Amino acid sequence: MPTYASLIELDDRDVQNAQELASIWGEIRTEFEQHDAELIDSYAALGNADFLITFEVDDREAAFKCALTLRRHGLEGQTMEIVDTDDFANLVDEI
Repeated sequence: MPTYASLIELDDRDVQNAQELASIWGEIRTEFEQHDAELIDSYAALGNADFLITFEVDDREAAFKCALTLRRHGLEGQTMEIVDTDDFANLVDEI
């Protein structure tokens, strides 16, 4: 199953308090499940991105739906497909 990561920036989101922000992850997890996706991990981050979210989906269409779900919750960012480094090493060996 393909794995995706989203780097989220909160620049434009009006966050009233940290508890409000923390409470949306349950909603997002439920909505991801409705798109046949599994939210694997979510991390707060230092640097250009405020959060890193990883999730697994069956196909690219579901990945788009998940990215749009994040956007609907005011979480703007960049979503990309990621590959485990061991799988990447196997690809390199085949070349």
